[in-house]
Amino acid sequence: MVAAPCQKSQREEELNDDLLSEGVEAIITDHGGDARAALRSLLEMVSYLEKARDRALVLVSYGHGRGRVK
Repeated sequence: MVAAPCQKSQREEELNDDLLSEGVEAIITDHGGDARAALRSLLEMVSYLEKARDRALVLVSYGHGRGRVK
């Protein structure tokens, strides 16, 4: 039996959008209203997380991860 894809309700999507908007406002506020600085900070965080993921993948055997994580 194949499970049907999970669909978000309209209310769930609105809540998610609200949380994202609040997060965007918070990061910009944390950077003194400078959207470029906020974006730069977020890109640096993403880069750090990608490098951390890559380091972790080296420690996990291919068989264990079954090649699912890229």
